[in-house]
Amino acid sequence: MRFGYKLEVLVGLFVALGVAALLVLAMKVANLADFSNDTGYRVDALFDNIGGLKVRSPVTMAGVRVGRVSAITYDPEAYQARVTLTIRPDFDMIPADTSASIFTAGLLGEQYVSLLPGGDERVLKDGSTLRLTQSAVVLEEVIGQFLYSQGGDGEKKDDKF
Repeated sequence: MRFGYKLEVLVGLFVALGVAALLVLAMKVANLADFSNDTGYRVDALFDNIGGLKVRSPVTMAGVRVGRVSAITYDPEAYQARVTLTIRPDFDMIPADTSASIFTAGLLGEQYVSLLPGGDERVLKDGSTLRLTQSAVVLEEVIGQFLYSQGGDGEKKDDKF
């Protein structure tokens, strides 16, 4: 009877470790693993299309995480999406003419904002707006352009030869 009790305890521990591992994996996929408070300065960027970008998506420079997306709203005056980025305070020397692009990372298609620094001597500060932006690539638009271009090529070949 003693052996049966030990086996039940081991199975219970194994199940508990499995549940804990699944919880950690779910938090990583949901981008909730970083529980740090979002301190830093806020910078806005206007995009024509943000694709699947979400609040709490990473903001990177040269592959290094420098902040997070803290808000996404619609700007009725510019007719664009306004993305508010919270940049960590230790990255306070980012040039004012920095450009922002939305890229897709990984197999799950997580989108993030990548910053490419410019050469301006002035730096970004709280409330700055990034003027140079590149919207997310929308797969449906790319497929549509490809199909449209393929249809046009066939007609031109028949007309010339």
